[in-house]
Amino acid sequence: MTTRLVQIHLKARDDAALGRFWAEALGGWGVDSEGPGVTNLEPEGFAYPDPTAIVIDVVADPQPKSTKNGVHVDLATTSEAHQAELVARLRELGATPVDVGQGDVPWACLADPEGNEFCVLEPRELYRDTGPVAAVVVDCADPRAMARFWDEAVDWTLHEVSDDLARLRSAQGVGPYLEFLRTPGVRTEWSRSARPRVHLDLRPYPGGDHTVEATRLRALGATGIDFGQGDAPWTCLADPEGNEFCVLGPA
Repeated sequence: MTTRLVQIHLKARDDAALGRFWAEALGGWGVDSEGPGVTNLEPEGFAYPDPTAIVIDVVADPQPKSTKNGVHVDLATTSEAHQAELVARLRELGATPVDVGQGDVPWACLADPEGNEFCVLEPRELYRDTGPVAAVVVDCADPRAMARFWDEAVDWTLHEVSDDLARLRSAQGVGPYLEFLRTPGVRTEWSRSARPRVHLDLRPYPGGDHTVEATRLRALGATGIDFGQGDAPWTCLADPEGNEFCVLGPA
């Protein structure tokens, strides 16, 4: 039994407002809520979970963002005109340009209204069929090591691995890519005092057991983390470089 990547967990001081921004940014995704302090985003007509999209849960958290996120999304475009139009529309929605040391590049680096970094890519053939999110990108020190862990952790297919980048995609060949990008100075240990504002959520397939999957992932090199979650119906782990993720119950 294996898990699959199903959603991005994004913390926000105002989950409803940030949820509205991202729903518009992604081309009119639907907005729902499973309870107070949680705003759920997914494409209209989407049957969760489905590999054609990675949904977003925006979860209220009073702590402000203090450092660059270790996980961000890259948005896809189909032409230079589309890229320019999308950047302009995002600016109108409240996004701002951000300098993360990218230099002179053909993509645009922006931050959402709460400061979360993301990129609007120039048109690339690789991302022509991903939907609005081209890739979920994780900063790392060693893409090859991340590829070894995540290739076993989830049922996705490893498409590329080098010293600078590892790239996976769903076994069905649809939806966004999951990419591990070598980033100088990235932290490689999880810290309770510096919990990330963004992390990944995995789910076992129907008939699976999240505790069994968590045990399997620990054997692959994940470690258990405790930030005071108590007796939660999910398991919180960190990958070998300290990137936080959660294993949810099957769905």
